[in-house]
Amino acid sequence: MDIEEILKETLEKLLELLGVEYKKITIEEDEKDNYSINIETENASLLIGYHGENIQALQHMLKVLSWKKTNNEHFNIILDIDDYRKRQEENVLNLTQRKIEAARKTGQPQTLPPMSPYFRRKIHMHCMGVGFDDIETLSRGEGDKRYVVIKLK
Repeated sequence: MDIEEILKETLEKLLELLGVEYKKITIEEDEKDNYSINIETENASLLIGYHGENIQALQHMLKVLSWKKTNNEHFNIILDIDDYRKRQEENVLNLTQRKIEAARKTGQPQTLPPMSPYFRRKIHMHCMGVGFDDIETLSRGEGDKRYVVIKLK
């Protein structure tokens, strides 16, 4: 059984145990050993939870259970519900772009709101791309209050 089959089977069992119905589960391998999973469901708010707490917990359970079934083979998963994270990511990158423009215009460092390690990493990676040679990003703060600062080099 390959990793995609294990992920799908494990997720289906988890959703069944939670009593959550779903329309479709899509699994794509983005890069080597990175899997994006999207669940289409009428119960999106239940699965996402307050500030994405449930989706994080479900993702963690899926990862741990799947690792055990593959004898601890290492792979990474990103779980999404009705493209919730995809929309969030687009919003974060749009905000990042506005902050980059403000930093370039004013010369002043720009602060983004506190966010998860996943989104902070997305911002850092985005700002390392082509066209951002003049931009530097730093993470500041502790725990749940950790945030990104965008400034000119």
